[in-house]
Amino acid sequence: MNIPEKFDEIRPFEPEELQAVYDRLLADDMFKGVINYVLPGVPFEKVAAMMHSCDTNLKFQKTFCYGFLNHLLEKASTGMDFDFESIDTSKRYTFISNHRDIVLDSAFLCKVLLEAGFSNTCEIAIGDNLLSLPWVKDLVRVNKSFIVQRALTPRQMLMSSIRLSEYMHFAIAEKKENVWIAQREGRAKNSDDRTQTALLKMLSMGGSGSVIERLQQLHIVPLSISYEYDPCDFLKAAEMQMKRDDASFKKSAHDDVVSMRTGIMGYKGHIHYHCGECVDEYLGGLDESLGKTEIYESLAKQMDRSIHSNYMLFAGNYVALDLYKNTNEYSDKYTAEEKLRFEKYLAGQLQKIDIPNKDEEFLRDRILEMYANPAINYLNAK
Repeated sequence: MNIPEKFDEIRPFEPEELQAVYDRLLADDMFKGVINYVLPGVPFEKVAAMMHSCDTNLKFQKTFCYGFLNHLLEKASTGMDFDFESIDTSKRYTFISNHRDIVLDSAFLCKVLLEAGFSNTCEIAIGDNLLSLPWVKDLVRVNKSFIVQRALTPRQMLMSSIRLSEYMHFAIAEKKENVWIAQREGRAKNSDDRTQTALLKMLSMGGSGSVIERLQQLHIVPLSISYEYDPCDFLKAAEMQMKRDDASFKKSAHDDVVSMRTGIMGYKGHIHYHCGECVDEYLGGLDESLGKTEIYESLAKQMDRSIHSNYMLFAGNYVALDLYKNTNEYSDKYTAEEKLRFEKYLAGQLQKIDIPNKDEEFLRDRILEMYANPAINYLNAK
């Protein structure tokens, strides 16, 4: 395929580039260490041969990622299901979801797209703040990721946003790929998931025609991701206290690595993916006299309604809501045993937090809030 050069810096690698990238990866000592960890007991030469046999990005995903994700679900969850009945698996979409895990949100989406009957997975938006190591950048671009550039000057950010939007439109219209991007930059630490209008504005920078037509050309689908347990809940709570106590606190690159590892390997309970309806029809029904800002705000609210109403809630969400608000209003949604189990889980997560001037009450409230907010938003949306 003839892909414009302006996308070279951010796009996934194309099939004809893969062999050279495999050679780079296989020569990297850190990548070798990761291979030994992920595929213990498999001879390195066999891994190299398996990689070189993957002549497309999709084949690489099926060979290496699909099996790893199945193994991970067996070890770190009670299972995963999905509901994609609202969409047509013969079409291509831009999936915009709430953001629960740095790595797994998009990885699990690729897995369930294939299981739902799509012939392809999706291209994945990933921030360059997570790609400080060259081998990681190579690996994610093999795995169908395209790069969202951060920490730019205002003018650079504008040009970067235009190029990113144009690439996403190109991926949908010309490459016939699905695309995934989170509804906001970074994860909502308190799980109060809201679609940023700045994201929608960026999406409308590519394509042609009116703002509504440009957004319709991406065939946006709101995607709800529900985890029974968030393995990073205690890390997020600790970060909130650190920011409360020191306004200048910033996570280090090492903190990002710890979050990624904890999110991937930690226990998640049950996982559910649920697609809302494509917003093309909703956009088509908007008043054409609306200004751009009103269009973005209206669409953001529609996205949030869809994402919130399609959460799967668990007993722990209702327990957390009652504990957070100090009521028994939702006690019909859980048993005494389920409440005890969640309280035991909460105590265990709090015990993992090791920070200066540890504020137990504040940290407990922050974790409760993370599990209560999906229930609050679900009930409001319904």
